[in-house]
Amino acid sequence: MNGKHKRMFWGMILLVDAIVIGVMLFSFCAKNDYSRNQKRNSHLIGMSYMTMNNEFYKIVSEEISARVEAEGDQVVLRDPALDADRQIEQIKEMMDLGIDVLVVTPVDLESLSDVLGQAKEQGIRIIVVDTNLSDDTLADCTITSDNYDAGVIVGRYFLTQCEGTKLLVMAHTTTKSGQDRVQGFLDTVSGKEGIEVVAQIECEGQLEIAMPRLQEAIDAGVSFDNIFCLNDLAAVGVVAALAENQMLDHVGVYGVDGSPDAKALIEEGMMDATAAQFPTEIGSRAADAIYRLLDGKSVEKNILVPVKLVTRQNVEEFGIDRWQ
Repeated sequence: MNGKHKRMFWGMILLVDAIVIGVMLFSFCAKNDYSRNQKRNSHLIGMSYMTMNNEFYKIVSEEISARVEAEGDQVVLRDPALDADRQIEQIKEMMDLGIDVLVVTPVDLESLSDVLGQAKEQGIRIIVVDTNLSDDTLADCTITSDNYDAGVIVGRYFLTQCEGTKLLVMAHTTTKSGQDRVQGFLDTVSGKEGIEVVAQIECEGQLEIAMPRLQEAIDAGVSFDNIFCLNDLAAVGVVAALAENQMLDHVGVYGVDGSPDAKALIEEGMMDATAAQFPTEIGSRAADAIYRLLDGKSVEKNILVPVKLVTRQNVEEFGIDRWQ
């Protein structure tokens, strides 16, 4: 690894550590996040994202919390840390607290059916964000990026860059968003002459899992020259592993999110492309849905937020140091 790559690698690790610490503090404070300016008969809004070590969820949560506070209502946030059983228990705790609305990103698309069924029986409104439930009828409103199209637009760009390749895929198979992104990408590139998918590696969309899993593949002698990652956290881990093995110059890396880290790597030529999500818009739409439901108004059942392709040619248009 040359000096530039070492600086980029350790800079990424330090940034991730800072985000994790900040999120832990945010989550701790949010456990008793009751607004000081509560109105009489205020509503309690519960929030459970799949993990708070991803800044994407912090931005969604902050957008919702700002609206809830402005309305004089209350928020309670729990972090299941990618543990499906913990998420179920935390949702039950919030139900016991008397939440009126639950905003949830399922850790596992199959696991929440029973507890959300119980929540609906209690009259709790359910808004799903970022990734679908296996049974969408349990949600009053589901708001996600167009995850399938994210895979498609990255796949189309990939085809302009590669005529033949041995391709690795970093996946998160227990989430619908992860499934859709990978499927959109594979539907776009599969069957094209010279493109071979050599392996699909489960990484749960986490840097600290993607990096060692890719290292295991390298150590096992798996031959590849391009990698599609279901999200940018996984892509950052992949870039770190490739840099450690002096492989960045001949392996292309593609992701989904449009995170500041990924955009910086694209600018530096260490990643090829990503599909940008818009967490601020997702959070804003979720907040609107909360208050429409509380006011007895109708909401769209399924809301898809469009995604946009980010490459080295247009990365500066998206703001490298921030999310969209």
